[in-house]
Amino acid sequence: MEGDVTEVLPRLVSESVQCVVTSPPYWGLRDYGIEGQIGLEPTLAGYIHKLTSIFAEVRRVLKPNGILWLNIGDGFTSGNRGWRAPDKKNPNRAMSVRPDNPPGLKDKDLLGVPWRLAFALQADGWFLRSDIIWHKPNAMPESVKDRPTRAHEYLFMFTKEERYSYNAEGLMEDADDGGKRNCRSVWSINTTPTNGSHIAGFPQELVEPCILASTKPDDFVLDAFFGCGTVGLVAVRLKRQFIGVELNPVYLDDAMRLLERQSQTAEPLKRPVRYSAKQNGHQPAFLDAASKRRHVS
Repeated sequence: MEGDVTEVLPRLVSESVQCVVTSPPYWGLRDYGIEGQIGLEPTLAGYIHKLTSIFAEVRRVLKPNGILWLNIGDGFTSGNRGWRAPDKKNPNRAMSVRPDNPPGLKDKDLLGVPWRLAFALQADGWFLRSDIIWHKPNAMPESVKDRPTRAHEYLFMFTKEERYSYNAEGLMEDADDGGKRNCRSVWSINTTPTNGSHIAGFPQELVEPCILASTKPDDFVLDAFFGCGTVGLVAVRLKRQFIGVELNPVYLDDAMRLLERQSQTAEPLKRPVRYSAKQNGHQPAFLDAASKRRHVS
């Protein structure tokens, strides 16, 4: 569904999705060049507040026994510079504007965005059940000589209620004795190209275990920041329904092309419903009746 997540989510039926897998734009790291984008708030507190309000709507849409998987990255203070110098090893990080240091933080401080957001969501009513380290063996090099190069991000597991539906067997991993053991909290997964205009997608290998642990075939999976459509690709492959919300029409076009391409090698994919929250008086079937099962993006 094309539109601002703050306008689209309130239109979704309450307690209608079983699982949410999503990764919002990170604060102060990229300028996607579209009005209404998240991540360029002038203050870190404003960014955290906005995401907390968005995920309050996500909690409303999530079933009582559902699970939210949230991927979020970190950054460093800007040193109160209003711009980011070009980085030859990572040119996508160049930005014309950068926020000032948050109050209480010094130049070169790690922001701690993932945990600030996790604690804010916890205080807002979410159950914080697990922090998972996404270890990136092929991490992007950084032009730094006074600290280790970052090679990880966080994936948080939240639930709406104390008791929820979780398929531990779907995440079992090989043990040293040749048997199986419960999934550990460090996942080593390479980053992968997005094959589209979007420059910050997460890999399918990160999404798949989240969906397998949280859903059954035909359950609905929501990605509130659809990007290049990775969650949709995995959901279709695993025979789940999906809803994607994306502000940028270029990214949505790319995602739809990827979904169509996958449908040529898998079971036929129902054509996604393209919806703009700016349209008045028209809503997709999923918004009118949760019992109507169809793919929505």
